[in-house]
Amino acid sequence: MTTEKKVTRRKLSLLELAHEMGNVSKACKIMGYSRQQFYEIRRNFQTYGADGLIDRLPGARGPHPNRVDPEVEKAILDYCLTQPTKGCLAVAQELNLQGINVSSSGVRGVWSRHSLLTKHERLLRFEEHVRKNRVPLNDQQVRLLERFSPEFRERHIETRYTGDLVAVDTFFVGTLKGVGKVYLQTVLDTYSRYAWGLLHTSKMPVTAVQTLNNAVLPFFDEHGITVTTILSDNGREYCGRPDQHPYELFLQPSRSSTGRPRSAGRRATGSSSGCTGRFWTNTSG
Repeated sequence: MTTEKKVTRRKLSLLELAHEMGNVSKACKIMGYSRQQFYEIRRNFQTYGADGLIDRLPGARGPHPNRVDPEVEKAILDYCLTQPTKGCLAVAQELNLQGINVSSSGVRGVWSRHSLLTKHERLLRFEEHVRKNRVPLNDQQVRLLERFSPEFRERHIETRYTGDLVAVDTFFVGTLKGVGKVYLQTVLDTYSRYAWGLLHTSKMPVTAVQTLNNAVLPFFDEHGITVTTILSDNGREYCGRPDQHPYELFLQPSRSSTGRPRSAGRRATGSSSGCTGRFWTNTSG
């Protein structure tokens, strides 16, 4: 028997006992009720029948009267997918600027109903949304997910064909007696996983240029493949003043040390295929 049924039966027993004894005070004393409670129970029983003996908790029935409209709730949830780290006050202010009237407590109420009260919970929802829907991300969202999720930070690059993305980097190999420091210039086509590696005794822009110009680009030209994008980090051998830095000048369309026509290109810092870095992109079509 549930607690609700036990309470209902006890109240009914109180009414029956008072009727049999003809004395309300004695019946209340035996059953542990006050006279005020007795008259309230009898009034509810006479008005509603057995349903009137059921204890009803105070408060609103159904949705809370101050609950936001479904359209506003959807706007709050959609906004938190793009800015999961903002607090309820910042979200309310931003939505008010967009013509959506909602208070910070209203935003917090929506978060509470959807288990999104903490920033961690909102970031988990954001990560799950990105993983399921493959939505495009801006630089700020990429950096945010990389800080929050090790799995996202260690994701693989997605490319469509050979030459779509070529990654370059420099590694320190070690120090050889009689030679000095040795560095490895590496180039990797991220689609075919075909790689080049050349050893140099210096980490200079000219060695990065020589690796591309003498080994990598002739290989692609020989097979009729166009390099679309080159990805590098912000190392000193890859970036500098565009009008003076050898590597920057090499990627510009007006300079070619081999006499071969160079494709028009541009430098950019951003993200592509879920990876952040420094890109040179072929814009010749």
